[in-house]
Amino acid sequence: MYMLVEKRTSSHLHLKRSPGIRSWSLCVGIASIGLAAAYYSADSLAWKLFYMAGCFFVAAQNLEQWEEAVFDKNKGTICLKTFNLYKKILTLSKGGNEQVVALLSEIRDVNVEEEPVRYFGKGYLVVLRFVTGFSHPLTQSAVLGCRSDVEEVAKLITSFLDLDRVETPQEFSQSSETEASDADEPQVKY
Repeated sequence: MYMLVEKRTSSHLHLKRSPGIRSWSLCVGIASIGLAAAYYSADSLAWKLFYMAGCFFVAAQNLEQWEEAVFDKNKGTICLKTFNLYKKILTLSKGGNEQVVALLSEIRDVNVEEEPVRYFGKGYLVVLRFVTGFSHPLTQSAVLGCRSDVEEVAKLITSFLDLDRVETPQEFSQSSETEASDADEPQVKY
């Protein structure tokens, strides 16, 4: 699953993503290696603690992030939040939370992009395209193989933001008049 709908109203869309089964399996597997090394080792207690701490540290590093996307039409903003357990441990709970806030009015398109994932093939993720030409992924990591899930999330966001509506001829003529007036202005070359 790419992202789950936490809450959806006419003015609020809240999407969430938690670490997947692959991520948790890898985390448990690496942590188990540390526990097994400590249990079956004939080394001193200090070495056993080192084995366990090292493997738990690597396990936390390989765990995916918790991610949220909150689209709020009342405030006119989108808030993308990430929580990373590894960074939280490294900074002793002072870091690990990242947040990006943007205006909904600046989003012009929502696309699904394909991204190569090392050793596993292709992954897919939703990318938000802004008026300024800047693009930002909805999540930090791609989901493997489930393009249809990612496309459903993209369609949901597109319909929520009304990006799928067709411009009326009146709106189209107004936008072309604006472009024409911009063309009359002198261009500054650097």
